[in-house]
Amino acid sequence: MTVVLGIDAGGTKTRASIMEGDRTLAYAEGGSVKRLRVGAEVADHNLRALLKEVYAQAGVSGVRAASVGLASSTLPGIKEWMYGVLKDVGVEHAEVVGDEVIALDAAFKGGPGILQIAGTGSNTIGRAPDGSRECAGGYSSRLGDEGSGYWIGLHAVRRGLHALDREQPSRVLETVGKIWGTHTFEELVDLGNDSPGPDFSALAPAINELAEAGDPVAVGVLQQAAADLTDFVLLVRDKLRRKHGLTEEVPLVWIGSIIGKSRTVREAFFAGVRAAAPLMPIGQEEIVGIDGALWRAKQMAERAV
Repeated sequence: MTVVLGIDAGGTKTRASIMEGDRTLAYAEGGSVKRLRVGAEVADHNLRALLKEVYAQAGVSGVRAASVGLASSTLPGIKEWMYGVLKDVGVEHAEVVGDEVIALDAAFKGGPGILQIAGTGSNTIGRAPDGSRECAGGYSSRLGDEGSGYWIGLHAVRRGLHALDREQPSRVLETVGKIWGTHTFEELVDLGNDSPGPDFSALAPAINELAEAGDPVAVGVLQQAAADLTDFVLLVRDKLRRKHGLTEEVPLVWIGSIIGKSRTVREAFFAGVRAAAPLMPIGQEEIVGIDGALWRAKQMAERAV
């Protein structure tokens, strides 16, 4: 049997799995390998430590093929670095693609469909039957990523400041201050404007808890996040119909903690899509990106025979 490796490198953690045929030999999780987030040295250490662990579990010294899904795969130097590490650990054939690519194949295995990513960042990708893709959003935390964890944290603070100006009730700034360890309003504003700034995405779970408790600012932010995610799905759906002649609905799947862990976002997102596209099949469970990486690695290994 052929041994393959799949890696799903997200913004906060990295997952790796080794399979032989249909049998899982090893699975491990490690820290982020996203250089923009943790730096080149830490990213390299985290990747090599994870590979060492998963190889030890599987009892192998190399694999036939490996597929890596990485959010920052198009940045200069990223693929070269990743290929170098994979070569060092005995990978014969390798690819480094965007995390959206492995997520699409986890759900559709090369077929058509729409994927909504909503975790630390966000992105919406649709694939037509001929393999061509249409996208919306996903332009980074500074320029876009609406509906993401980062966007939720940033806009919760912004709206919290607006609520303070209007003397409207909200516990958002109080909660953020506790998380950031600031003691005054001025310290909070200074830290929020610092460069590099705080990790706004880390605020998302607390904003979700405030929304569940009825905080008006938190509720408004999550409702807007859901509306933005819905709009992106419908935009991609329109592109697939208009540019690729699709007449039947393609299925929608999703991945990421914002939809997975926030009931407010999930319910509003599902309701928004159903209202506009009542016949569109919507996956109720989060897809597992690493499944797509493993599927792609198996296809690569078969082609290499």
